[in-house]
Amino acid sequence: MKKVLVTGISGFAGSTIAIELRAFAENIDIIGIDNLSRKGSEKNLIKLHDQQIKVFRGDIRCESDLSLLPKVDWVIDCAANPSVLAGLNGKDSSKQLMEHNLLGTINLLEYCKLHKAGLILLSTSRVYSASSLGNLSVKSCNNRFEITNDDIDGLSLAGIAENFPTFAPNSLYGSSKLASEQLILEYAHSFDFPVWINRCGVLAGPGQFGKADQGIFSFWIHSFKEKKPLKYIGFGGNGFQVRDALHPKDLVPLLLKQMHEHSKEVPKIINIGGGIENSLSLKELSNWCEQRFGPKNICSSTEDRPMDAPWIVMDTSLAQKHWNWSPKIKIQQLLEDTATFADRNPDWLSVTT
Repeated sequence: MKKVLVTGISGFAGSTIAIELRAFAENIDIIGIDNLSRKGSEKNLIKLHDQQIKVFRGDIRCESDLSLLPKVDWVIDCAANPSVLAGLNGKDSSKQLMEHNLLGTINLLEYCKLHKAGLILLSTSRVYSASSLGNLSVKSCNNRFEITNDDIDGLSLAGIAENFPTFAPNSLYGSSKLASEQLILEYAHSFDFPVWINRCGVLAGPGQFGKADQGIFSFWIHSFKEKKPLKYIGFGGNGFQVRDALHPKDLVPLLLKQMHEHSKEVPKIINIGGGIENSLSLKELSNWCEQRFGPKNICSSTEDRPMDAPWIVMDTSLAQKHWNWSPKIKIQQLLEDTATFADRNPDWLSVTT
């Protein structure tokens, strides 16, 4: 029986992946670690307990916390401060961000080195150059942006591929994850344990702790339902900026393959996301919410925010080619499930932010 450690297990991605792994594979023993720093994360402990998943309260920034964990075969790293504005918004420090996302990686790598455990990192689309993303040539079409110049390396109508530029600036968050990726590859080469790096687009779904700078689909739907203020920011103030959405449940079949076929000769770094078919602009999302919850006024601002981009859609061609992976949960189901959750949890934003 494989033993798997999920870091950040009480977060949206970590708890969803852990519970779905339990449902998919009975021959996996799952444990987790979380510092429970995110408001609302304690609510997921109940669901994890119901699935008989043991959770250690600890912090991956603290090496001694990891030393108390039992040996496992694989680590799935879902722990991170995932905000592109982290360290820049005056709400948290740049040093804390680096400790969460980079020092935590170093400690996990030492743990994997000690136990010869494999490591799967949930990385991010934000490793790609913020200046390149921010300067994409786009046009307005039917309430959304579409790219007009796809002759840049790593860019096509299918989305952003793995060879898209990653040079700075790409946000403190993005640079911390990019540095983590490089360290992971170096440790794997030097100490001979398996690793995989999955660069994820926007994760979304019911139960996500929605904030404006992370979990945007959940934040928007719950704000609409709870009649909270919403604002289109930047790029003309029309809400035409586009993101794709992926439910973390869709990651689990890929994770199982990666753990089972750990020596497969395929790229170590792949993009994972909803793709162009599961993408929406904020304006399109507002239109959907109006049909679901009724009309609402959205404010508008033309101010530019640092590290923002008009269009980020993940090209998952490599994952499809080498792992036969594609997202199964379509955007309409994802939105409806999130809206149903919002109906049942009318004060979710105050509970989790």
